[in-house]
Amino acid sequence: MNDRIDKPKVDLLITNAAEVLTCAESADDVVGRIAGGAVAVAGERIVAVGPTAEVVASVDAADARVIDAAGRAVAPGFVDCHTHVVFGGSRAAECAARLTMSPEQVAAMGIPTGIVATMEMTRPESVESLVASAAARLDGMFRAGTTTVESKSGYGLSTADELKMLQVNARLAETHAVDIVSTFLGAHAVGPGMTREDYVDLVVREMIPQAADSGLAEYCDVFCEAGYFDVDQSRRILQAGMDAGLAAKIHVDEYSDIGGGAMAAELGAVSADHLNFTPPETLRRMAERGVVGVVMPALDFAVAHPRPFDAAAMLAEGMTLALATDICPGCWCESMQVVMQLACRRHGMTPREALRAATLHAARALERNDDRGSLEVGKLADIQIWNVSTLDEAICRIGGNVVETVIRRGRVHEFGG
Repeated sequence: MNDRIDKPKVDLLITNAAEVLTCAESADDVVGRIAGGAVAVAGERIVAVGPTAEVVASVDAADARVIDAAGRAVAPGFVDCHTHVVFGGSRAAECAARLTMSPEQVAAMGIPTGIVATMEMTRPESVESLVASAAARLDGMFRAGTTTVESKSGYGLSTADELKMLQVNARLAETHAVDIVSTFLGAHAVGPGMTREDYVDLVVREMIPQAADSGLAEYCDVFCEAGYFDVDQSRRILQAGMDAGLAAKIHVDEYSDIGGGAMAAELGAVSADHLNFTPPETLRRMAERGVVGVVMPALDFAVAHPRPFDAAAMLAEGMTLALATDICPGCWCESMQVVMQLACRRHGMTPREALRAATLHAARALERNDDRGSLEVGKLADIQIWNVSTLDEAICRIGGNVVETVIRRGRVHEFGG
């Protein structure tokens, strides 16, 4: 009798891992660790996960590619759920000056700074040049284990330039190995030469309808912060986006609490990002509404934030926490590994909490936890293999890259290591 009858035929079999970190929703230990584990893949999907002997016995691997992961850890691909990966130029001069100078001293030197400085460098660039520069950054992110990336507009600040950035996202989604999730962030700052109210009108009446009608964006975001957009303006923008079919995300409470977190809970935003100044009662309300909190250790580190986010306080209120790089000109970090390392060292997260936040919970912040973010049967085969045997080892190697293989939708990309 053919013992392969009724067994699923697989194309890829990863065996003998020192540990498979499934990050499954039901995991009692947060990361779903399986010692000596295996993962079987058919096409783009996972068909079996478990101890190696059990997985091997349950599948037909006669024609499969077999990867012996002995001595290595296997984890889900990272999901980077908050990025500004598309931008023109560089703000390296600003970054270097800010290391030793006050903002006033930097301004006195005439060095362009902030969102508008990047806007001025982004607007002149073509779709093709922006695709090329963003793709290079995505290459580094993919090499470090990231398989899904959210990409925001927000450096155009005019209808034509915001749509151009969304077109770049679409081109990247068609051409790059990393999955791209596109977010409209026209309300990142006020466009030059406009009053705040006139700019909000432009965002609501022109940008959002065109972004939605084009099919180039899935989410609408706003920078709700003192000096940017207040709570009423932010609510108007997000409600207009929701009415147009764009789900709500929000930059909120990064440098002050002006009530944006409570508004995010009221609207049922998919995620609320930054949260440095969010009070406990607002965290509790967001948790009750299922709003995912997205926190960014690399950004807090890059800007020497005066009040780094408090992970323990957020978790104590029941928040689901996700990690992201916030890659942008002021926080040029391509590595979710570094983000996890900072989360553990500077924000009190455990390695297991950090990994779950960088995978399953980050996928939830993009409403994609049904098909990625964990190694479970039926989910996409987005997998990374590390050249270390444990999660703790990966966290301890500050600034290194432990990834030697990335599997994206079942396709193997080997980097060595």
